[in-house]
Amino acid sequence: MYGILIIEDDNAISNLIRSALCGEGYECEVASDGAEGERLFDSRKWDLVLLDLMLPEVSGFDLIEYIKPTGTPIIVLSAMNGVGDKVRGLTMGADDYIGKPFQVRELLARVEAVLRRTGAKISSFSYAGVEVNFDKREVSKDGEVIPLTVKEFDLLELFISNKNVVISRQTIYEKVWKEEFMGDTRTVDSHVHSLRKKIGYEDVIHTVFGVGYRMDIVK
Repeated sequence: MYGILIIEDDNAISNLIRSALCGEGYECEVASDGAEGERLFDSRKWDLVLLDLMLPEVSGFDLIEYIKPTGTPIIVLSAMNGVGDKVRGLTMGADDYIGKPFQVRELLARVEAVLRRTGAKISSFSYAGVEVNFDKREVSKDGEVIPLTVKEFDLLELFISNKNVVISRQTIYEKVWKEEFMGDTRTVDSHVHSLRKKIGYEDVIHTVFGVGYRMDIVK
């Protein structure tokens, strides 16, 4: 699960952002001023920071300078929409700059794009009683460890990284087996069947007939 720190002093905006991101499966915390943002940033490793510029205590520009040396991606969210402000923010190291007001769908798309571009890795995943620890390559169901083969774990990781998206059998084979797909679907189908049965995801990983599979995560 990606961890995102929101540093925003407008409660209505921060609540909207947190609700939207949590609905997409992100783990979020909110700081209402720059000093609190700095403290929360130091409290753990974050995959992304959403940062307002006009903050009490410590300015957003100062926080960019503080955060950027750690390599943590930053998306600026600001009503300071002048070209000079945008250039300054991006030049200082922000990975993206979104002017207020903004559409939630645009924000979600920008967040996904930055995480994808910066190569942030998900460390854990939880859904329908299944817990996945990617660092340990360990899967458990209702607290009981489920032994998966190497290919089954790689397959599950692929589905989680592309949740709610149809993945073709060709893509699955080439991503998991890292070989050219020659049209034989039996290998993919048998591994998906085994994975679904082991973790109880018969109603989560669905067959898209004639195409491939999709992991449906209900929000």
